[in-house]
Amino acid sequence: MKLSGSICALATPFRAGGELDIEAFERLIEQQIEGGTQALVVAGSTGEAHFLEADEYDRLLTCAVARVNGRVPVIAGTGEAGTTKTVRLTRHAADLGADAALVVTPYYVRPTQQGLIRHFNEVADQGGLPVILYNVPTRTACDMLPDTVAALRGHERIVGIKEARADVARIHAMAELAGEDFVYLSGDDGSAVEAMLAGAAGTISVVVNLIPEAFRALCDAATDGDHALARERAQAIQPLLQALDCAPNPIPVKAGLATLGLGDGSLRLPLHALEDDSDRKAIRDTLARLTPAALAD
Repeated sequence: MKLSGSICALATPFRAGGELDIEAFERLIEQQIEGGTQALVVAGSTGEAHFLEADEYDRLLTCAVARVNGRVPVIAGTGEAGTTKTVRLTRHAADLGADAALVVTPYYVRPTQQGLIRHFNEVADQGGLPVILYNVPTRTACDMLPDTVAALRGHERIVGIKEARADVARIHAMAELAGEDFVYLSGDDGSAVEAMLAGAAGTISVVVNLIPEAFRALCDAATDGDHALARERAQAIQPLLQALDCAPNPIPVKAGLATLGLGDGSLRLPLHALEDDSDRKAIRDTLARLTPAALAD
C-alpha cells in the first residue's frame, strides 16, 4: 500500500430527510478516482463521522470498499475519545475491508503526550490495520508533539501521520521524521503545497472533493519538486480555498458538492447549510472557473 499524492477526505452526502445518499456517495467516489485521486478516507471529520449511526458507518465503508475494488487504498476514520472504543472500531473497519485506519488524537479529554504514546501503541497493537496518526489540535484540543510522533513512528503498524498544523516549524519538524516506512501527509489545504515541497508525501485534502483533477496536478508538481509549477497551481485554486473559508468544514464543501450535483448539501445538526447567498455564489463562481481544461498545462 502506497500512501502519497492527492488523497480525498470524502464528504458524506445526505438527503434532505437526513438519510444517507449512497448513490451520490458512489458517484463522488467514481469522480475522485477518475480525477486521479490516489486514496480515499471514509468517515473522517469531513465525512461527519461523529454524526453517523453504527449501521450508517458500516454502509459507507462497505460501499466504498466494494466500489473502489482495490483501485486505490480505502482509509477508514476510526478515532474515538477512548482507547478501547478506538481499538474496537479499528478492528471493525478491518473486518469491513479497509486498507488502513486514520486515527485522530483523542478529542475533548486532553491526554498527556505519554497518554498519546500508550493510546496509539495499543491501537496499532490490537486494531488489525496500519495506522495513520492524525493531529488536528484546532478540533481536538490536543496537540501531538514531534517528539511524540518520533516515539511512535518505529511501530511496524504506524505508517504515517496526517499533520494539520500549518505553521512552518511544524511542517519542517514532520518532514524530518518522514522516512521509508513512515509518511508525512499534510492535513491542511492552505499550506499543502509548502508541506509537500518541504517533504510531505502528499495531502489528505478537503478541497479535492470538488476539484480532483486540479488537486492531483498540484500534488504531482509539488511531490516532483517543481516549485514554480506547484506554486502556480496552488495560486490557481486559492480563490476556491478562500471561498470555502466562509464557514467551518464541511459546511462549504457540501455547498460546493451540491453545485456539482453530488447531493443537495444537507448536513446534520448542529451543522447547517450556508445561509448567505453571496457565499454560495462565491463557491459556485470559483468552481465554474476551475475546470480541468483551465488547469491542464
